Amino acid sequence: MLELHGIGAGYGRAQVLRDFSLRVEAGEILCLLGRNGAGKTTTMQAIMGLLPLMAGRITLDGTEISALPAHKVPRAGIGYIPQGRRLFPSLTVAQNLAVGMQTRNSPPEVLEEVLDLFPRLRERMGQRAQTLSGGEQQMLATARALCLQPKALLLDEPTEGLQPSMIEAIRQVIVKMRSKGVAILLVEQRVDAVLSVADRVAFIENGRNGETLPAEALRADHSIVDRYVGV
Repeated sequence: MLELHGIGAGYGRAQVLRDFSLRVEAGEILCLLGRNGAGKTTTMQAIMGLLPLMAGRITLDGTEISALPAHKVPRAGIGYIPQGRRLFPSLTVAQNLAVGMQTRNSPPEVLEEVLDLFPRLRERMGQRAQTLSGGEQQMLATARALCLQPKALLLDEPTEGLQPSMIEAIRQVIVKMRSKGVAILLVEQRVDAVLSVADRVAFIENGRNGETLPAEALRADHSIVDRYVGV
C-alpha cells in the first residue's frame, strides 16, 4: 500500500536517509524502530512531502506521491499525526476536525464514525484545543487524521507523555484502523507498547535499512531490539 523506494532525504546539505526502502501493507501495523537521530521522524516528514527527496520515490497504492507538494499529500490519502500533535490551539475541537473533513471532502457520516471512536471529544466539541489535556489533544490529533478516511496512517510517538488509560485508548483505535485495511506506520520509543500491536518491525540505523522482522520474533528474542535501540 505505502512504499518507499530507495529514498534519500535530509535537511539542507545534511543527508539523513540514504537509499532507505520500506513497505507497509494494507491492514498492517509496521513499527519503525531506531535510536534517537536514526532518521525515524525524517522518514515521516519525507513521506508527507515536508522534506524534498534527494533520491528515490514514494508510492501510495501504486501511485507516486513523492512529486506532490506537501499540501496535496493528505489529499492523496495519508493521515499524519506528528510528534507534538500540531493542532490549531485557538480553534475548537469541532473546528480542528473540520480541517480534516475538508481536506478530502469527507461525508458527514465519517465525522460521526470518528466521534464514536473518541466519545470524549464529542463532549468537548465547543472547547478550544489548547484547553484540552495532553491525552485529549492526542485523541484530537488522531481523530483529525482519521477524518481524511486515510489509506495510510503515520503516527510519530503517539503515546509520549500519556497516562496508561490514554495509551490504551489510542492503541485500541490503531488496532481498529488496521482491521479496516489501513496501512499504519508507527514510530514509538516504548518498545513494549510497539511489540504488543505490531505485525512487523523495521529497524533504521544511521538513515539506512536495518532488519525487518515479524514482531513475534522480537517478542521471543529482545536481543535484536537491544542491538538497534540500545534499551
